[in-house]
Amino acid sequence: MAKVKYYYDSENLAYRKIKTKKRYKFAYIILFLVAASLFGFLSFVVLLNTPYFDTPKDRLLMRQIDNLKLNYDILDKRIDELNEVTAAIEDRDNNLYRTYFNISPIPTEERKSGIKGPDRYAELKGYDNSKLVLNTTQKVDILSKELVIQSKSLDAILKLAKEKNKLLATIPAIQPVRNENLKRMASGFGYRTDPFTKARKMHEGMDFTAQQGTPIYATGDGIVDRADANASGFGNHVVIRHGYGYETLYAHMSKYNCRAGQRIKRGDVIGFVGSTGRSEGPHLHYEVHKDGKVVNPLNFYYGNISAVEYVAISQLANQENQSLD
Repeated sequence: MAKVKYYYDSENLAYRKIKTKKRYKFAYIILFLVAASLFGFLSFVVLLNTPYFDTPKDRLLMRQIDNLKLNYDILDKRIDELNEVTAAIEDRDNNLYRTYFNISPIPTEERKSGIKGPDRYAELKGYDNSKLVLNTTQKVDILSKELVIQSKSLDAILKLAKEKNKLLATIPAIQPVRNENLKRMASGFGYRTDPFTKARKMHEGMDFTAQQGTPIYATGDGIVDRADANASGFGNHVVIRHGYGYETLYAHMSKYNCRAGQRIKRGDVIGFVGSTGRSEGPHLHYEVHKDGKVVNPLNFYYGNISAVEYVAISQLANQENQSLD
């Protein structure tokens, strides 16, 4: 039962009931309802932002976040596996490939340095899972840089390998006369007795004795520099420029089988054994030059003879006998 309120009427000296007008009653009701609605809305908002009340949307977002965490964990493990594979490749690169081609290894600090920049990962900070995302992103960046460095290193090695193959093809690496065609090794590189003056002088090549007309082979790839009989003492002779500072000379041929400017492959027949020029009998005088200096041809026969044959030829070549030219 509602309380009855009174007021004191001083004119009539009596207490009278306070009568509330209808319009005020209606206003009070409206005000109460508005306040109650506002309180209910605020309470609902507060409940939505507490962990004790999940909406379907919240549950969906939580599942998505959990899936992202799982995917990041899987990605992190895959990156670790890739790092192990990359480390093995880098080890072979530094200790095998780069050593073989005489290149300095790439320092680990350079490979693993990552990508520097002014607070590069600032946009990834400040979230609940920032540590996980930041760690994975840094690993991806470091791995990406390692792969770029390794790719450039392999490109450089591939280029060197191609050059190396070209170099190996041009080096004089076989005997110019086959063993089965040889009568004997007449004279080797070094001081020998001149057959005409009988004086001891430097013999700058090796003499291979064989029958007249025996094929003579180019000992490495190159370009014929000259094929003529215009050099004193050499008779019919051929000079091949191989590149990389190498040059070979083949003298006293009965005839040559090439021309100046012709490109030659190792094993091509460039002429035939003879005794033209300053010669005492059918043989091939063979010289190897490196960077303008004569070198011992014996050091370049690894392409077509066995170790036993090499020892035998070496012993014959080192005998201080008389040369044939």
